[in-house]
Amino acid sequence: MKNNALTLPDGYWQDAKGYLVPESLIKPIDKARDSLVREIVTNAKGVNKALSDFKAQSFGDIQAFVDLSIEEYDTRLGGKKGNLTLYSFDGRYKVQRAIQERIAFDERLQAARSLIDECLQEWTAGSGPEIKIIVEKAFAEDKEGNISTGRVLGLRRYDITDSRWLRAMEAIGESVQVVNSTSYIRVYERDSNGQYQPVSLDVAGV
Repeated sequence: MKNNALTLPDGYWQDAKGYLVPESLIKPIDKARDSLVREIVTNAKGVNKALSDFKAQSFGDIQAFVDLSIEEYDTRLGGKKGNLTLYSFDGRYKVQRAIQERIAFDERLQAARSLIDECLQEWTAGSGPEIKIIVEKAFAEDKEGNISTGRVLGLRRYDITDSRWLRAMEAIGESVQVVNSTSYIRVYERDSNGQYQPVSLDVAGV
């Protein structure tokens, strides 16, 4: 039995608690289970590396094609934030490069909330509670203490002209910060019905 953390004495295995166990005392079924798990993990690591290499090469090839298109044909490819879809000549296949950004709010969100609360205190007396409920839901925190960016940004859709509300909406917009971004490669093949079906790169979807 191999262990990356330390070199074990001959004839001993290390159990999950870190104790040394003579190999002669280990049941055959436990040895078989250990062998199976290690084989699957080794294969999984190989697949993981292959997927990582595939993603890196695909992104590099796509970017090289984009650069070629700009340089030789003066054709700019790519949509919002670098998203891009490429099709094979016959339309049977398509490849998408997608970049998904995760956003959060900085301290200016609290200033926006204060301005909104001022508006609500004044409006609630003469109007229904609907807008107050909407605001409270927008600023509600989940179990991890996070606020829904979608609900907060959704407040900007309301046609409210109060100057305090407008300042609050401006503060919300300025408080948005990109925390990180995740890039994806998605591959599709058109079926007999003309619908694009994903070529799964996720073991759960195979």
